[in-house]
Amino acid sequence: MPNFKSSRMAEDLKREITALIRELKDPRVTGSMITVVRVEIASDLSYAKAYISSLQGKAAAAEAVKGLQSAAGYIRRELGARLHIRKSPELKFIADDSVRESIEMFKKLEKADTKEREEHEN
Repeated sequence: MPNFKSSRMAEDLKREITALIRELKDPRVTGSMITVVRVEIASDLSYAKAYISSLQGKAAAAEAVKGLQSAAGYIRRELGARLHIRKSPELKFIADDSVRESIEMFKKLEKADTKEREEHEN
């Protein structure tokens, strides 16, 4: 049976981390279009991994992760205050390239679809 509290907390963390990223003033974070892909949280809610992706590639995501790691204490404190939790989880940010990969996959599918339509027209 899945732990609904953990999954609900992970979604709340994802939403709030995304909002906090928009408020940060670190040029490593604000310079690139970054998104929080997913958040995995430990069963005891003490640790959380946030997967960060950038439209500009994995290098930009890795640079943003450096900025987020330096702001991890601030983000952790704000999460505790915004979510009204006694102990906010220790955060680890991980660079992820899934957004770019999904865009490339979408383009390939779109190309295959147009090719299939052209074959059916002929």
